Amino acid sequence: MAQFFLDLAYSLTNCICCFPGSPQLKINNRSFRMLRLLGEGGFSYVYLVQDTSNEALYALKKIRCPFGQESVALALKEVEAYTLFSPHPNIIHSVDYSVTSDKSDPGAKTVYILLPYYRRGNLQDMINANLVNHTKFPERRLMVLFLGVCKALKAMHQYRVKGQPGGEESQGKARRVRQQAAEADDEALDEVPLMMEGEVTRSQEGVEPGQERAYAHRDIKPGNIMIGDDGKNPILMDLGSLAPSPIAITSRSLAIAVQDTAAEHSTMPYRAPELFDVKTGSVIDTKVDIWSLGCTLYACLIGKSPFEARSEETGGSLSLCVLGGDWRFPDEASSAGPSEEVRDVVRRCLHVEPAERPDIDELIFMVEGVIGQLPHDGDS
Repeated sequence: MAQFFLDLAYSLTNCICCFPGSPQLKINNRSFRMLRLLGEGGFSYVYLVQDTSNEALYALKKIRCPFGQESVALALKEVEAYTLFSPHPNIIHSVDYSVTSDKSDPGAKTVYILLPYYRRGNLQDMINANLVNHTKFPERRLMVLFLGVCKALKAMHQYRVKGQPGGEESQGKARRVRQQAAEADDEALDEVPLMMEGEVTRSQEGVEPGQERAYAHRDIKPGNIMIGDDGKNPILMDLGSLAPSPIAITSRSLAIAVQDTAAEHSTMPYRAPELFDVKTGSVIDTKVDIWSLGCTLYACLIGKSPFEARSEETGGSLSLCVLGGDWRFPDEASSAGPSEEVRDVVRRCLHVEPAERPDIDELIFMVEGVIGQLPHDGDS
């Protein structure tokens, strides 16, 4: 709570118009009332805000950028990615965004990203509720949610440059992100790097229209999967970790850079083994997301990542458990717990060797088959 008030005080000196008893802020020409802190991590905070004109609720992500243009570019990469994949029913979109300067430090900036608000929270909230209430997901309902996440990743893993309905429009919007952000910040007008094409769209250079330009999310976890207000549709969020795929590791310096980026942006208990120890001559591709999907499904079934569970059980290092593929279902020898069909989906995803994991099409086919075998439950 103390951190909330410290951050709020910071915000009120930085692009926020304060009215007596009611902290408010403006994003472009829209005014919002700040209601409460929803979450935080690193340099970012997420608030529940209300549009003062119509009382609609939104989630506002505030990203502090204390290191100037480099950190602003990273924050804008997230906006760019939201725009590129919009519209998709299982991928979150940004409603609006702005870049502002810190009056006390001209070199520091803040990026605000306005996002839809989902009142049911995220998949991690549901896992926590199950742990507290000693309940579990109905298997069929869980696998339907899991299938929705797979479909979101299919759109990323098989993205085609201008090759899908609305693709050209969304790509054009993504390219305009930095230009619009610069125009929203007078001090950024002379900062040429902000107005250049971003990492996401720049990675499409040389790819013909209609051809595939794959992306990996690289931070799939329960906390990044929102639940739609209908309770049935998952919405994948937080695309700040998005990376072009595949990436050939051609030098030791590139290996270190990819490994350091993963350490910063890919949550450790859900991170694929090839990102823990990136080797020269290897290729990092979309199979990192398949691994994370397996960890996510296991967490929904058991309550935590398989490698968190195993490292706690053995007292060993989490990273060594990941690199060695050391995990198991706690009731592996009994018929209790998850069905064998669902367990097999987890097992297929958690092969240490990426080539042995299914691709997203194979995984979707497998999950659809499992759903067809599971009995209906009251929540399906």
